[in-house]
Amino acid sequence: MFRPTRKRPPGGPRFGSTPNSISRGCLDSALACAHSSYPKEFGGVLRSEEPGIITDLLLVPGTTSGERHANFQLYMLPVDLGIVGTIHSHPSGALHPSEADLMLFRHWGRRHLIVGFPFGPGAWRAYDGNGEETHLAVQGVGGTAVDSSPPVYRHRPMRRPDLTQAPPLRDNAE
Repeated sequence: MFRPTRKRPPGGPRFGSTPNSISRGCLDSALACAHSSYPKEFGGVLRSEEPGIITDLLLVPGTTSGERHANFQLYMLPVDLGIVGTIHSHPSGALHPSEADLMLFRHWGRRHLIVGFPFGPGAWRAYDGNGEETHLAVQGVGGTAVDSSPPVYRHRPMRRPDLTQAPPLRDNAE
């Protein structure tokens, strides 16, 4: 008969539980990836190594993206019980899920993040598997909660910067 040698503390989080926080490094990496993919969408998968905390961002091989879509090739993922959900960007800045997003949320994962333009600290939302907005605390260095309140969404008219023109060069010789 198999008997585990290590016991979990009663009432504590366990491996495979629904995450209630995300590490600062993982969130910053996701925001940076979304910013570098702009004006196309970015998509990835979230992994929880520590119980209850999303710690890793995985990029799925074969993911295609355009200005209005990011298609995951989920069959390319390894078998991993630590995968808890998805993350993708909305270059328009809208932080609410579309119908296609809701379909993905319902069929795959427990926590899903949407990040939007301008890809700053408050430009993201977390959703559960039913598409309902939920709260994820952001864990800083050492496991301490940095942001305990959810970011405030303020609708802004869509205005994208012109990335095709480089800023004028200054002549430092006077």
